[in-house]
Amino acid sequence: MSSLARGRFITLEGIEGAGKSTVTAALARELTTAGIVVRSTREPGGTPLAEKIRRVVLERGEERVSPETETLLMFAARAIHLENLVRPALARSEWVLCDRFTDATRAYQGAGRGIDAQFIESLVSTVHRGLEPDLTLLLDLPVEMGLERARQRRLVAGEAVVDRFETEAHQFFERVRLGYLEIARREPRRCWVLDATRSPSEVCAAAIAVMRRLEFRGSEV
Repeated sequence: MSSLARGRFITLEGIEGAGKSTVTAALARELTTAGIVVRSTREPGGTPLAEKIRRVVLERGEERVSPETETLLMFAARAIHLENLVRPALARSEWVLCDRFTDATRAYQGAGRGIDAQFIESLVSTVHRGLEPDLTLLLDLPVEMGLERARQRRLVAGEAVVDRFETEAHQFFERVRLGYLEIARREPRRCWVLDATRSPSEVCAAAIAVMRRLEFRGSEV
């Protein structure tokens, strides 16, 4: 795995319980072993200020948060995250591994909530300013399996409170999953779908294999 002159931006996507955190950690270890400086982060969040917006988005409260408001909050957090963490890290030739990015907005707020795609893409144009992931790994699995994994994870961690998304109906996550798969179908050069029903070690090995053989603008990882 060769070192590159500039950093790379890798995003991981999938519904609840897909195993993004486990795969992110495996990729970070692989890159670190190769002598590459890695920054692991997440969305919404990633910086202290963006994490405050994350709490507003996820916490259940008395006030209703409309789908439109939810989308705007996601992009507000994303703008802060890109400006203060992602762009500076890439400029330092670090590799950024991000647990969810704009594909999550397209899937959750777009396919899941019904927000107009053109509205989302107008925000993408303003906030991204041309920056797109070099690689997106979509960890795909059936909704029932993902939600059960997420439930078991909360039990093990002793987490009694679920966030606003985890309380959504099964049909919502089905729409989200289909939204993700449609994104991958439209952008096969960027998006790689991995079978997340396999064991964590198998999924991590598959993710590392994709990262190793994928060519980034003429330079091979």
